[in-house]
Amino acid sequence: MATAPSKPTFEQWRLLALLVAAVFVNYIDRSNLSVSATDIKQEFGLTAAQLGLASSWFFASYALCQLAAGWVFERYSVYFVLGMGFVLWSLATAATGLVSTFALLIATRVVLGIGESVAYPAFSKILASDFGETQRGTANALIDAGSKLGPAIGTYFGALVVASQGWRSLFIYLGFGAMIWLPFWVIWTPRGRRLPAPSPNTKVSVRMPSMLELLSLRSVWGSFLGLFAINYTWYFMVTWFPYYLENVRHFSKQSMATLGAIPFLMIAIGATLAGVLADRMIAKGASPTRTRKTFIVTGLLCNTLLLPAFLAPSNEIAMGLFWLASFAFGLTTANHWAVTQTIAGPVVAGKWTGMQNCFGNFAGVLAGWLTGKIIDVTGSFQMAFAVVVGMVIMGALSYAFLVGRIEPHDWNRQGSVT
Repeated sequence: MATAPSKPTFEQWRLLALLVAAVFVNYIDRSNLSVSATDIKQEFGLTAAQLGLASSWFFASYALCQLAAGWVFERYSVYFVLGMGFVLWSLATAATGLVSTFALLIATRVVLGIGESVAYPAFSKILASDFGETQRGTANALIDAGSKLGPAIGTYFGALVVASQGWRSLFIYLGFGAMIWLPFWVIWTPRGRRLPAPSPNTKVSVRMPSMLELLSLRSVWGSFLGLFAINYTWYFMVTWFPYYLENVRHFSKQSMATLGAIPFLMIAIGATLAGVLADRMIAKGASPTRTRKTFIVTGLLCNTLLLPAFLAPSNEIAMGLFWLASFAFGLTTANHWAVTQTIAGPVVAGKWTGMQNCFGNFAGVLAGWLTGKIIDVTGSFQMAFAVVVGMVIMGALSYAFLVGRIEPHDWNRQGSVT
């Protein structure tokens, strides 16, 4: 049986472009609250902890719905479900611009989390089914770059919109403007047929493992803890970094728009380079296990530069270290989903990813609330950055020692341990 070609076909590139566009919008909609945080905090008279709670409610609904997303993809077309999720989260974004109370703000964030919960299980199922091992690093890297460019572009232009037209206009523009994606998704998706590059063993009948069986595997827990650490770091940046620049480094809204966007851009650059390089190394015979783990662990350990960046006395040194740490973070984010997709395979990828994302996105709940609480209690971000550093070290250890060999698991052989 022929293996998948190393270069994606035109249909794969077109589908991948739509996935990148979807995650780009997805992450703009997640990050717009942080861009508007100072203005919303003032308008509703919120404490930092309450502001963090608004983010935590999004992540709570997002995480819990991951389990349902995995179940839904076992029964309905992944393309239909992702399209409906896109519509729901876009409408929730637009509705945020119309809220009049803090309670309604939280309600729109909960609906946003429900809509966005289908995205990553859908991405993993599509990439595991229609992209080969030597294509997934690049595909994941481009999707990851889209997720990082979303906050980068959103921070830059969003801050300018908020400064000139107010925070409500930003949410309304984003929510309704994103709908331009939907007609292309309807026209260009494969509609139930597989793209011409399946992985070598997709025609083999595969038994669907139960959740309990998945939870018995060491690699599953390694990926859970690893994603928790990655997400804590990422959501700390998405939720609190613009606020930190304005209120600690005392950047103006216009300066924050530019300097606050660059770390996200650096993550996107690092992710793209790492994904493409990892695929090329594997295509030339390098071990997927050694290659993927090297990028992931190195990126996480280098991300400990976030704490020295916070401690740096000058804004110039601080921002330089933030940018370097962000580039290193991209080395990790380009490769960690490829680990799950390869081990799980196309049949199990949606279910594993849903469970992994459910566990991992409680980091967003914790990062939003805990950071706000730390700021209120200590009056400083220092302990908040220290917690992030502890998380990335935990993530590096999880991927290095808990995740096993990165190769397809034999789901037809019960009782095996990966």
